[in-house]
Amino acid sequence: MNKGKPMLHRSKKPIQIVIKRLWSISAGVCFWLSFFAYLTFGGIVCYNLYKKIVRKAFAMRLDKFVSSQRNDISRSMVRELCRKGQVTVNGKVAKAADAKVSENDIVAVKGVEICYKKFVYIMMNKPQGVVCSTRDGESKTVLELVPPEMFREGLFPAGRLDKDTEGFVLLTDDGALAHRMLSPKTHVPKTYFVRLRDPWQENYAQAFAEGMTIDGGEKCLPAEFSASVNCPDECTVVLHEVSIIRSRECLKSLEIKLFFLSGQRSESCL
Repeated sequence: MNKGKPMLHRSKKPIQIVIKRLWSISAGVCFWLSFFAYLTFGGIVCYNLYKKIVRKAFAMRLDKFVSSQRNDISRSMVRELCRKGQVTVNGKVAKAADAKVSENDIVAVKGVEICYKKFVYIMMNKPQGVVCSTRDGESKTVLELVPPEMFREGLFPAGRLDKDTEGFVLLTDDGALAHRMLSPKTHVPKTYFVRLRDPWQENYAQAFAEGMTIDGGEKCLPAEFSASVNCPDECTVVLHEVSIIRSRECLKSLEIKLFFLSGQRSESCL
C-alpha cells in the first residue's frame, strides 16, 4: 500500500445506475400489483362463496317463492306458467318450477317483477262486530277485511280484541314478533279509551295503580288511569295484562258500558 497517495474510487457508469433504479421500481410495481390482484381475486372468491352460502341457506323453490308473494298464483299455476315460458329469473326464462331461487334474485311473472317480502305487517282499525280470529263460522273475521292484494297465506292477528271492541289490531305472518309482543315476559302495555256508565271517581287512579283483584281472588298487574277533563264519563286506561278477558275483568268494577282503544277517542263528548 502506497503511503501519501490518495486512493482512486471507480465511479459507476450512468447506464448501470439507471438500470438499477428501473429494476427497483419495476420490482416494487410488480409487488404491489400482485398484492392488489391477490386482494381482488380473494375478494371475488369470498363474495361468490358468500352468495352460494346465502343462496343455499335460503333455498326456496321457484313455485313456492311466487305463490308466497302472490296470493292469486298457486304453485300449480307457476308450473304451468314455467312451461309457457312466462316466468323469468334474473332475466332468463325459468325452465322448471322446482328451481332454487334466493331473495336477491329478480323473479318476474308475465313481465311483472315480484318484490320479495319475508313478512307482512298490516295495521288494522278493527270495527265492532268483527272477531280477531283466522276463521269463525258465525261472525266475520279480521282476515276477511284484508284487501285481496294485501292478503297472504299465514296471516293472523297478533293479539285479540273482543267482538264488540274496536281499535288497533296487528296482522302479520311473523310468528317470532307476535310471540315477543304477547309473551308475559315482555309486558307490552295496551292503551284503551273507556266510556263509563257513570262519571269516573277520584279513587279509580289509585285502584288501578295498586292492582285490582278479579273473580277468583287473582290479583292483576298495576295499571294507569287517566281521566278526561272535558268528559266526566270518559278516561284512558293502560293495562299490562296479556288477556283481553282479564283486562275486561279489571274494568268490571267501573261498570263499563263500552270501551275502545285510545286511537278511537273522540274529541267531543258524545
